[in-house]
Amino acid sequence: MSPTYIFTSESVTEGHPDKMADQISDAILDALIAKDPHSRVACETFLTSGLCVVGGEIRTEAWVDIPAIVRETICGIGYDRSDGGFDGKACGVLQAIGEQSPAIAEAVDRGEPDDPDGIGAGDSGLVFGFACTETDVLMPLPINLAHRLAERLAEMRRADTPPYLRPDGKVQVSVRYEGTVPVAVETVVASVQHADWVGPETLEEDVCEHVVRPVLEAAASGTGGTLDVADPRVLVNPAGRFVTGGPTADAGLTGRKIIVDTYGGMARHGGGAFSGKDPTKVDRSGSYAARWAAKNLVAAGAVDRCEIQVSYAIGKPQPVSLMVDAFGTHHVDPARLAPAVREVFDLRPAAIIRELDLLRPIYGATAAYGHFGRERDEFTWERTDRVHELRSELGL
Repeated sequence: MSPTYIFTSESVTEGHPDKMADQISDAILDALIAKDPHSRVACETFLTSGLCVVGGEIRTEAWVDIPAIVRETICGIGYDRSDGGFDGKACGVLQAIGEQSPAIAEAVDRGEPDDPDGIGAGDSGLVFGFACTETDVLMPLPINLAHRLAERLAEMRRADTPPYLRPDGKVQVSVRYEGTVPVAVETVVASVQHADWVGPETLEEDVCEHVVRPVLEAAASGTGGTLDVADPRVLVNPAGRFVTGGPTADAGLTGRKIIVDTYGGMARHGGGAFSGKDPTKVDRSGSYAARWAAKNLVAAGAVDRCEIQVSYAIGKPQPVSLMVDAFGTHHVDPARLAPAVREVFDLRPAAIIRELDLLRPIYGATAAYGHFGRERDEFTWERTDRVHELRSELGL
């Protein structure tokens, strides 16, 4: 008999202070890459009440107005008036930007950028990619649902229906599994920032009707009715009123939502954050490539569930190691999976950058609601364009 268990993942809205920091870091990265695609950027953001601090190391031929980018990003998120708890037009902005270390620059820039060995890994580290058959985008169901619910909250706020929603928010989704199959949504927890004049009963009723129910019903429809969403427990603002939010209530920091950014805890994580880093940093580009490879293995029918680990040494183009784990869901000899990935995917940083077209200002779009499972034009790592090659390599 398959084991039964409950797995929970969370997402946050773009007004969550940590996600604000991610979006600011990636907005600065995008602005630099738009002017100088070979910019080397490691940009961190810290937010607290009335203040944004931007620091890090940058090497570029471009110039951008960092305070203007900060303010535009914060206001675009929705913090453009004091009654939301933070005002991008009035907050202080401090900069502490230095040059990239010459030793790192020398190690990374080994030759011409078009040379597959011309770029060494921007740091030593390990990354993971994951894919599974639980959803049509080959993502785990709990994190996929959490992202869609958080996005729905933001859509309702931007549409001003209902008119009392504010930018900050967090959503948790608990899903019951039988073996590796999700069978029911057990609990949804939604913490929603709101205006001070709305009552808790109205808030709960609106969130259930306009956010939770339509998202869960769409998910159930996508599974052909096999996912039970009929009667989940829904907890809205379980701590009580949530009027003060954003950086006024809780400091924000780039890279503090790495599980939200990836697979909701369903897969392992190498520990490196993505936002604010140019694609020579394998924390970002290597993670994107590992997801690309894992998703194509699942789409090819080689496995139903797949986790790929890739490790790098700073300054070296070739990965140090590659591991593929199919968790017993393989449809081919599992010993053939890693060699097939090595044959079909070039995991050197320069090759990843070229194949995934990463020297573009695409990163702001990744900084909220997940880097994976969103099939947008910018998200080239979500393409299943190597299925034919993998099937040929594996004899499928």
